Amino acid sequence: MSFKSFIEGRALALDNKQKLALVVLRIAIGWHFLYEGIAKILNPTWSSAGYLLDSEGFLSDFFSSMASNPGTLEVVNFLNIWGLTFIGIGLMLGLFTQLATLAGIIILLFYYLSHPPFIGMSYAIPSEGNYLWINKTLIEMLTLWALYYFPTGKIIGIDRLILKKQK
Repeated sequence: MSFKSFIEGRALALDNKQKLALVVLRIAIGWHFLYEGIAKILNPTWSSAGYLLDSEGFLSDFFSSMASNPGTLEVVNFLNIWGLTFIGIGLMLGLFTQLATLAGIIILLFYYLSHPPFIGMSYAIPSEGNYLWINKTLIEMLTLWALYYFPTGKIIGIDRLILKKQK
């Protein structure tokens, strides 16, 4: 039996505890995004410039150029603050859940690529722990990738109400 026929022959039926665990995971990640966005909103001196200038790796010139151009930096700051906030709201409320998870994956990919945990890279901004290839940013990104394929907003969330009205 091939892997494909094995997978296709088994429907994935989640019980209520599994569904609840996925919803709680979505809400927890949503809280993390929302809190990061609000913390930046409440700090009038916050800027992504230091983070961008601290970038290393093959895209460091790209990230440094964002910080070097005041207009671009203003756009990056705006997108960062409000992206985190709205992604967090979407995930916590189960509102446009797939869009929120996809946007979360994209922003986390930028964070990962700006500060990759590779051998020989050191950053002015300290990280918690020691990482090699896999760090918390990548784990959260992969978790959102998995959540993208589970319709948790249809289980508990505003998506459930929206989709009910469309039927």
